[in-house]
Amino acid sequence: MLPFRFREATLAEMSDYKAEPPNGIDPIGASTDSAAALYKAIREDIISGRLKANQRLVVTELAKRHGTSATPVREVLQLLRGEGFVVFARNRGARVRPIDQDFIRDIYEIGVVIEPVLTRWFVTMATEEDIAELERVQEQIEENNFADQIKHSDLDTKFHTLMYQRHYNQHAAELWWKHREVLRAVSRRFNFTLSRRAQIIREHRELIVHIKAGEADKAADLVARHVEGSGRHILEQMRATTAARAG
Repeated sequence: MLPFRFREATLAEMSDYKAEPPNGIDPIGASTDSAAALYKAIREDIISGRLKANQRLVVTELAKRHGTSATPVREVLQLLRGEGFVVFARNRGARVRPIDQDFIRDIYEIGVVIEPVLTRWFVTMATEEDIAELERVQEQIEENNFADQIKHSDLDTKFHTLMYQRHYNQHAAELWWKHREVLRAVSRRFNFTLSRRAQIIREHRELIVHIKAGEADKAADLVARHVEGSGRHILEQMRATTAARAG
């Protein structure tokens, strides 16, 4: 079993780590670096609430706000549409999709279907080097111990990426990544409960044990529970926030 160690993350460590998408997958799909930067800016405005739910997204207004032309704005709105952040209605243009509980539920339920399939395949193909790398990342997760939640999120994403990135079905891996990024972006608003922290560590350790033993079905079942637990945790935090505002 991996050692469980506590320490504070340094400021340098809090800023020098960033998860990368599976090999061969463009994390955004923008045609230029400037369009990618614009995508990140508008997506952040949606997630943070600066762009309100159901707010109309006028291309000329967004272009003026971000100091760019209409062409990259149109491209970015289509990219955001593909991730579910923006909806288009005939003769009404683009609007912000509400980041509500139904939206989160739909995304994590897809993960419950996809990730066990990717995991089962990985177990049959995993090498000693693959397992050693999973253990190394898990040690970093436990060393960070949720002190820096952004770093935890990046390390946790790397842990799962190690299992999924070589799968032959790159469409499935890309769909997982894009949905994972949506959930990561939304979950930044919330803290992990102590029980959820303990559950993540425990399930990661157990998953490594199943992979070492070549227990593909057990690993897949565990990942399904792990993904569902993550989704339910976000929903619980959303409900609590809503209740606190109403009170």
